[in-house]
Amino acid sequence: MMADTGAGWDLVSGGAGVAVPTGSEAASFDRWSIDTQDVPERVLMENAGRSAAQIVARLFPEGGVVVLAGSGNNGGDGHVVARTLRAWGREVRLVPLGPTAAHRALSHGWDLPLLDPDDVGTDAALAGAAVLVDGLLGTGLSGPPRQPHARLIARLHAAGPPVLALDIPSGVDGATGAVPGAAVQARVTVAFGAPKRGTLLHPGRAHAGRLLAVEIGFPPAGDRLGAGVVLTPGWACAHRPVRPAVTHKKAVGSLLVVAGQAGMAGAALLCARAALRAGVGLVRVATPAANREVVQRGVPEALWLDRDDPDALEAARAQSDAVVAGPGMGTDDAARRALTAALAGPDPAPAVLDADALTLLAGEAEGRPVGHPGLLLTPHPGELARLAGRPGSVPDPERAEVAAEVAARWGATVLAKGTPSLVCAPDGAWAVDVQGSSDLAAAGMGDVLAGVAGAGLAQGLDPFRAAGLALHDCGRAHRRVGLGVSLVPSDLIESLPHVLRLPPPSSPLGLPFVTLDLPAPW
Repeated sequence: MMADTGAGWDLVSGGAGVAVPTGSEAASFDRWSIDTQDVPERVLMENAGRSAAQIVARLFPEGGVVVLAGSGNNGGDGHVVARTLRAWGREVRLVPLGPTAAHRALSHGWDLPLLDPDDVGTDAALAGAAVLVDGLLGTGLSGPPRQPHARLIARLHAAGPPVLALDIPSGVDGATGAVPGAAVQARVTVAFGAPKRGTLLHPGRAHAGRLLAVEIGFPPAGDRLGAGVVLTPGWACAHRPVRPAVTHKKAVGSLLVVAGQAGMAGAALLCARAALRAGVGLVRVATPAANREVVQRGVPEALWLDRDDPDALEAARAQSDAVVAGPGMGTDDAARRALTAALAGPDPAPAVLDADALTLLAGEAEGRPVGHPGLLLTPHPGELARLAGRPGSVPDPERAEVAAEVAARWGATVLAKGTPSLVCAPDGAWAVDVQGSSDLAAAGMGDVLAGVAGAGLAQGLDPFRAAGLALHDCGRAHRRVGLGVSLVPSDLIESLPHVLRLPPPSSPLGLPFVTLDLPAPW
């Protein structure tokens, strides 16, 4: 029996609707809030600075604080942080960079000792400093930081004390997460209103460290912060299917799994077992006759049928609410016929296409299945490239853009696997996973993910929610197991029942204005 790893494993927290704007989307929302909703800019700046100051006080309760403030709004937030901590009795020094006269009124008469930027990085200047606060550049950066900012960022790295970044680490692109030049390596990042997309995509994610988002008084955003959302525990609980008190196995979803070529039944077993643990009522496994005994012994709860029997496959498809096709099924003519049959019919069921099914799909001259609703594609970077008609593998910085292109091209929802994994819908909606890690990079993990996503489709979820829940639940299950690189797919399956019934955790900081709390990715 698996041992519980204790309360410390469940560290990711967040509400149900945490948006993920780019830097420019966040700036546009700021202007809309100020210009049309009459939210005073100074109020937002005061709330942002005081919230960040409270987090500094919680995470770094002792020692001096050095605040680096640029000339933009990010620097204004830094002035509020410095003044607030000074008023609370902390030793604070301010490093102004550029023309910061406009921010002097934010000091409210408090004496803030100034430190020359050229002295940052010297032992004497930073003596007693417990934390450095980065308020240099903010989200408006385009291209690599210029001097003198680049030089000061380099000195921060050599300084020694940990860095807390305001909104985004200076030097990280707020849209892509790219680091085109010098960039702050933060221990903690405090995002104002919502986390910026660049802090959730690598390499920017690694520069952000522990990522916190705080509410600072913005009006309800609606769709003004873009179409992205974070797959938080709060989001998962809000979208999870609820089983009625009175029901039966066929009413809570039946799933057809077409997987496992002859002599390779493992993928079919993992997929079927994961789907059952994810709450589907009935699973049928279509695989070659050579795998029958292995499947029936390995997952006796499922019904077996011969994949190469067209009548049996047609009957199973007609009786199923959703289909998973592809894990280990092969790419020969028999596999192609089985895939075509699984997706056929005047009213085809929602389907997850994974692994070999994606290879077969990418080779279709027609471009995409015509008239097939509810299609969910789950490619890794190489498969994503093939679906996009590109050679090789999609590089990390391009995954979000290419996944959106593939979703539009195929008229399907795309779960683009990676770190982090992304979900992109044909209508432009997208989501980012925050539970997964490189520990999941092992053979068979995709089979489990496909099974959980298929269970969601069979229970009536649309492909976007099914994909998001599959990512969240598998990721949270892996965190609960706590085996690191020793993790195997069966560990995830056995942990799923525990995480499915857990409520969303709250941030250990205990501050009500914290809407997202993600541990550092290292």
